[in-house]
Amino acid sequence: MLPLAIFSVEIVSEYLLLLASILVFAAIMISKAGAKFGAPSLLLFLLLGLLVGGDGLGIVFEDYHIAETIGHFAMTIILFTAGLKMTREEAQPIFKQGVLLSTVGVLLFMLLTGLFIFLFAGKYISGIESSIIGSFLIAAIISSTDSTSVFSILRGKRINLRENLSPMLELESSSNDPMAYILTIIMVQLITGERAADVGAWGKVFTGAGIFVLQVVVGVAVGMAGGYLSKWLLSKIKLPNGALYSILVLSMGFFANGLAGVLHGNGLLALYITAVHIGNCKDLPHKADVHKFFDAISWLMQLMMFLMLGLLARPSTMLGEIGPALLIALFAMFLARPASVFICLAPFKQVSFKGKLLVSWVGLKGAGPILFALCPVVAGIDASSDIFNIVFLITLLSLLMQGMTLPPVARKLDLCYEEDPEVETFGLELPEEMGMMRDHVVTADDLAGGNTVREMHLPHGIRIVMVKRDGRFLVPHGSMELFEGDHLVIIMGESDD
Repeated sequence: MLPLAIFSVEIVSEYLLLLASILVFAAIMISKAGAKFGAPSLLLFLLLGLLVGGDGLGIVFEDYHIAETIGHFAMTIILFTAGLKMTREEAQPIFKQGVLLSTVGVLLFMLLTGLFIFLFAGKYISGIESSIIGSFLIAAIISSTDSTSVFSILRGKRINLRENLSPMLELESSSNDPMAYILTIIMVQLITGERAADVGAWGKVFTGAGIFVLQVVVGVAVGMAGGYLSKWLLSKIKLPNGALYSILVLSMGFFANGLAGVLHGNGLLALYITAVHIGNCKDLPHKADVHKFFDAISWLMQLMMFLMLGLLARPSTMLGEIGPALLIALFAMFLARPASVFICLAPFKQVSFKGKLLVSWVGLKGAGPILFALCPVVAGIDASSDIFNIVFLITLLSLLMQGMTLPPVARKLDLCYEEDPEVETFGLELPEEMGMMRDHVVTADDLAGGNTVREMHLPHGIRIVMVKRDGRFLVPHGSMELFEGDHLVIIMGESDD
């Protein structure tokens, strides 16, 4: 079969749009079918990319620079969306645990895994045999827990974890990509710097520490400034179209990311901090619409990035890396991740031994490590193609072993319960200070005292604002007759009677 080679001819063409539409449709249909068997959607997106790639149907895509650019753009959207969803109420009780896991935990994981690669697995990797920095580079690339994978499994399967583990894992997984990226960049710069000068061991340590401090300090400073500036602008600017607020919010995230990069800081860290500030802005206009916009575009970015990375991979070149990838993956899952988790969570007695075991198992890899693996390729580092293949295989193993077993492991440890059904408000939006909006399905017990709104005798502070029946939306009144199965949108707030 002749390769189609569409990407190598012209990036924007009617053929590309046709192909993209077919792949997106196929990915959505496959994910729907895979959900019945407990397979993570993102794993299926990745496998679809492999299926239609150069070793499959023959679509050739080998431009690593374009892949890194598109992937980085997609990751900014995904990370920004995660930051918007992190509420202060959820984060406050588990803030210390989450931050420790996403910083110290990532560093410990990199050190333990890097030493293992250098002492044992590295001898099977061409170009890495005697390079401790090369070993730490691989470890840094796979050191983060992928937020996309965690969100898609926990929220997609409607799993809620006891001991406040769900928000802790979401905070960790959505905030540790910047740390992993910083460590990856440091290792890449140390390796490329060796070509220009003979840098001693202490020189490498001080250089790495300097880069780390600069990235973090500038990233945090720009993120905090961007967050406060964004909240001020959103309180002052009045736009004629509600949809424009979503675009305005997105531009603020891009601004923080770009400014931090120009100042040699970490753009992903700045972007995430800015998003958290905006997401916790109580007077954010059209807040529900903004979240829906970012949910949709984040899913599109996830789908696009996993498909693209699947297209980029060539299974025929990975056969020689299966052994070391398996060794590293098993060490990471069963030793490095648990060790880093138990050390970080040791001071927190409210997290049980079973809770720490589950957190250890939720070390899911995803698009982040594969995207970070493009950094050494773009930088022209020796053995970078082998590193990419190893990281790709580790990600596949993680999604297969950890992703598909997370729900049964959580149930086995008795640490999960089903989430409450998602509130259906039929597009209605209510400012937070006015109260909570909930939906309720009318039952026979509700109608025991009478079948009208007035005869339901609702408690003080609860009002029915909308009734949905047979696809129609009805405005309620006291004498309105209700039936079993009617959907009621109710407001729970303060009352003066």
